[in-house]
This record gives sequence, C-alpha cells and structure tokens, in this order.
Amino acid sequence: MGKATILVVEDDQHLMEGIRDILEINEYEVLTATHGQAGLEILHSRPEPPDLIVSDIMMPHMNGYEFFEAVRANDAWIAIPFIFLTAKGERDDIHRGKRMGAEDYVVKPFDADDLLVAVSAKLDRKRQLDAVAQGSIDEIKRNILTILNHEMRTPLTYVVAYADMLSRDVPDLSVDDMRSFLRGINAGANRLRRLVENFILLVELQTGEASATYAWRRQRMTDFSGVLQNVQQKFADIADEKGVTLVLETADTLPPVLADPEYLSAAVECLVDNAIKFTEQPGCTARVRILGTDDGVAIEVSDQGRGIPPQELEHIFEAFYQIKREKYEDQGAGSGLAIVSGVVRLHQGTINVNSAVGKGSTFTIRLPRAPEA
Repeated sequence: MGKATILVVEDDQHLMEGIRDILEINEYEVLTATHGQAGLEILHSRPEPPDLIVSDIMMPHMNGYEFFEAVRANDAWIAIPFIFLTAKGERDDIHRGKRMGAEDYVVKPFDADDLLVAVSAKLDRKRQLDAVAQGSIDEIKRNILTILNHEMRTPLTYVVAYADMLSRDVPDLSVDDMRSFLRGINAGANRLRRLVENFILLVELQTGEASATYAWRRQRMTDFSGVLQNVQQKFADIADEKGVTLVLETADTLPPVLADPEYLSAAVECLVDNAIKFTEQPGCTARVRILGTDDGVAIEVSDQGRGIPPQELEHIFEAFYQIKREKYEDQGAGSGLAIVSGVVRLHQGTINVNSAVGKGSTFTIRLPRAPEA
C-alpha cells in the first residue's frame, strides 16, 4: 500500500510548512495550497484525488467553508475526509463545521500528536469504508459474470444454433421443422429480452431513477385487466410447455389505487415467472388473484411448487440472490424479487410471502387505496 496523500490548505506559510514537515516525517505525501481556490486548482489538476484534506477556515480569496462546499459539490471528491484546522475555537464555529459534514475539527494551537491522531483515524475509517465498498463491487462483478456466463449465454446459444440450422439446412427442412426452429429462436430471444429488461429496471430502482418515472407516470387504477393480459401474453405458452395451468382472476370492481401500470405489470410478471419456474411437477396450478380489501387492493400470486425454506425468507428479496443456485441451477438472474420489492416500495405498498417446502408459495402485494380525488 502506497503513502496516503494529504492536501493541506493553510494561508500561514510557517504553519503550513510545519504541518507539512510533521506529516512527511510520518510518511504521508503532502500537497499544499495557501487558500481554497488554490486547493481546488490542485484537486482539478490531479488524476486521483487526495486521501484526506486538512484546511484552515480564515483564508483570503476563498475561505475554508466555501472550499469545503466546493469540494463536496463535486461527485469525484465527495468521499474525501475533511478536517478543519483553525484558531477559531468557539463552539458555534465547531458546530457549523460539523453540521456541514466535516469529519473532524482541530483547534489551533494544537499538539502534533493531536493532528496525527485525527489524520490517522480518518484515514483508517476511509480505508474501512473503501474496503466495504470494494467488497460490494466485487460481489456485483461476480454476480454479473455468473449471469453473463450462464443466463445470457444459454438463450443466445439457442438463437444462434437454430438460426444457423435454418440458414444452412433450409432446403431440407419441412414446414414443421422450420416452425420448431423458429419457436426455439423466439424462446431464446424472449428470455434474453426479459433478462435485459429486468437488469435495466433493477438499475433504475436501485439508483432512484424509477422514483421520478413513477411520480409522473402514476395514475388512478381500478382496472387491472391490462396487467393480466400482459401475463397471459407472456407466460401462457411457457406454462403450457411445463404442464402448469395458469389461472388469472380479478374482482369485477376494485377500489382505486395510485399505480404505474408498467412497473406494476413488471412486478407481477416477475412473480408469475417464478411461480411457473419453481413448479416442477406437471399438472399443478400457478394462480394470480386480484381482489379488493378494506384499505386497497391485494394481488396474490401462488404456486404449488418447491416452496421456500424458512431460513431463506429474509434473503429472497436481495438482488442477485438465488436459493442454492449451485444445486438447482435455476434459470434467471436472481433479480426478480428485488424488482418486486422495489416496485412495491415505489407504490408505498407491502409484500409478504407464505410458503411451505414441497407445497408451494403465495406472494401477496398490497397497494393502499388512493385518496379521494
């Protein structure tokens, strides 16, 4: 691990040199500036930001508070720990610095050890947070690589293989063969499309972009026939191929709810996809029921499939999580229930699950009644 780099912004030349010497003796790399504007110029000139900033407050051209605000306004610098170093020891000044979000506040005159302890503590904390963030990124990378390697390669293989056979053997193929190959291409393409759509929606939900979309797209809904039509169109053939009976039911009249039909359809489709996928025995039923309640609408998606072990229930709504992926080798990216959870939160609703291993699961989305218009 290389030396930590510290930017010191201080208009008193002698004090700045003293701080620099203290830090360099303790094997830190030190950058110096005499005011906030000069500090910003240094930050802009470097390919990598410093690991920590120590700044005075009372300085010409740009004071420490203004400098801090400019640093925090740049996304590339927002995570840099910031220590105010100043002779202004009044309680109000300390409170102002901490309210702004500075990590520490060291009052002059100070002992060299006090400065070193503050610097060391903030750098250690930054390393801990960076390690946690890197671990999360590495986990996401592993999940994406797994999905690219298995989930996207498999349907792409279907598409390429069937298309190749069609182009190569078309003179020798019967009409039934051609239809079979085209069904294979269509199945692979649809699976790829669902994977890509789910990835995009999951990113929108996790980055907050979906909130803005929901805010302008939501509407009062009392008719859920469109949601069920989407399910019928996308999953009837898939259910039939697995020998699963797909049953879709809705009450004749429903109380109004505020909802985004597209996002709501996506959530229900994720639940239906799972209901069919995890129903392994032919002759079983996957059912969607939409009914009114005293305080809104309930959407139930039930199956007679594998069921969920009790110890797994707290994890199933995590992104990319699949129960014993290595054992069951289930299709899918493990994003479906994370999407359902995110969509339900957008709608200020709730979701719960009742499940028994070997008997099946029922997921229930509850949406609150819309306020009177």
